[in-house]
Amino acid sequence: MRHKRHRPIISAFATLAVALQLLAVAGPARAASHREAPLIALDPAADITDVYFFRSWEDPSKVVLVMNVIPGQEPSSGPNYFNFDDQVRYAFHLDTNGKGTAEDVVYEIRFKTQIQGTVKALKLPVGYAGVPPITALSGPDAAGIGIRQTYTVTEIRNGQRRDLGTQEMVAVPSNVGPLTMPSYEALAAQGIYPLANGGRVFAGQRDETFYIDLGATFDTVNLRRNPPILTQNEDEDDTVSAFGVDTFSGFNVNTITLEIPISELASNPNAVVGLYASTSRRTNVHRRDDGTSFGSGDWVQVARMANPLVNELLISTDRKDRWNASEPKDEAQFLDFYLNSSLATVLNLRYGTKFPTTGRTDLVAALLQYNGDGTCGKADRCSELLRLDLGVPPTAPEAQKRIGVLAGDPAGFPNGRRPNDDVTDIALRVVGGILQTLSDPDAFANFPRLGDGVNFNIGPQSSSVTANGIYTIFPFLPTPHPGRSPRHQDCGEGAVYPGVNPCGAPIP
Repeated sequence: MRHKRHRPIISAFATLAVALQLLAVAGPARAASHREAPLIALDPAADITDVYFFRSWEDPSKVVLVMNVIPGQEPSSGPNYFNFDDQVRYAFHLDTNGKGTAEDVVYEIRFKTQIQGTVKALKLPVGYAGVPPITALSGPDAAGIGIRQTYTVTEIRNGQRRDLGTQEMVAVPSNVGPLTMPSYEALAAQGIYPLANGGRVFAGQRDETFYIDLGATFDTVNLRRNPPILTQNEDEDDTVSAFGVDTFSGFNVNTITLEIPISELASNPNAVVGLYASTSRRTNVHRRDDGTSFGSGDWVQVARMANPLVNELLISTDRKDRWNASEPKDEAQFLDFYLNSSLATVLNLRYGTKFPTTGRTDLVAALLQYNGDGTCGKADRCSELLRLDLGVPPTAPEAQKRIGVLAGDPAGFPNGRRPNDDVTDIALRVVGGILQTLSDPDAFANFPRLGDGVNFNIGPQSSSVTANGIYTIFPFLPTPHPGRSPRHQDCGEGAVYPGVNPCGAPIP
């Protein structure tokens, strides 16, 4: 980052009431949340990979809530591909009054699966069949959808449940290929439904927009540059990946995206709202002879997520499942993991850095409080939430900066989180103690970062994608990769994987 940017950055922090708190949202985290705990690794349908929370740049009067599940979907993995689970309760929980108890408004999504159409009539051994081609989600042109999922969206407010559906809502199936689904994006567009509160909803498969060299990271931070320091020019370039491999290149996820009017969440348009997503299962599940199931016991939370990778790189392995089952308002029981950064310790051992490892009240105040001093108490509850300042207007997609507030883009992570925000690089700065050195402009140039760049490995797209891979329209995640033609290499990765560049340009 050039020095001329440093002062505007510090000014941006001053103008955001919770900027310092928001900057460390990724504190001990560095990526999306994938297979983060022993039990949830066995349950991909309930595994939350990412949560996004931002003001819509299509309609700034609305906020967007996104939950991705089922990590690492190989597009060609038939015959059943990827479906939501009828026995999982998917939910968004919101704290609208700043007290840390995120139950003021809850949006609950439930699915119901049916085997139908030509797949059932012809007793075909596949989930989807292009006989006839699938061009609709309902009616005769949907006959090829053998595994058809409908769903409901229920709002829970003050103990009162309200069905927000205005019609039958169908989850958009996996992108099998062009013969089965001749125009997938036109099919997906039919899966956007209006809600009774003035919002919209989408559920279905999309491209995995998160990018990180995950294999190198978890090989004891065995990154592909040592030390992992970018030049100023590399750090400012939002158009290329400086080094590393995008592990999730060419993979898909299942997403649930809600767009909700701000007026439904807060009367104060400048309020700061907290969010986390959860998945839950019933304690008793019964199977029917036809393969369907139903639950009769109490709901038990099996996963939660707000800030990325808190569970993976902050919570110890023997407490990860317990963390997933806990509510954010009870985060004080895990306080020691925030005060003593194991990730900073690993970085110091690996690269000889001298990042602070103990007494990290800066991380506690930033990650767990709205306006705190790093000490959890009754007056300032510690609660692990993704926080969004509703008073900050959205940044147009083509103007978004991958490192958000640090690059003078106040609408980016850690003020909420957008799909293409580079939480990895922001987090490395935070773990390095950048919150403790904001008064020193030169400190910005000396923190390690992975240089993940921008996700360019997106499938066939319409004009609704910017030059740096940002999908501009609802549901704000790009078209998923088709099963017939998967690829797993981003543009410019030839230095790591020599061969044919998937983008068509010569490999350096």
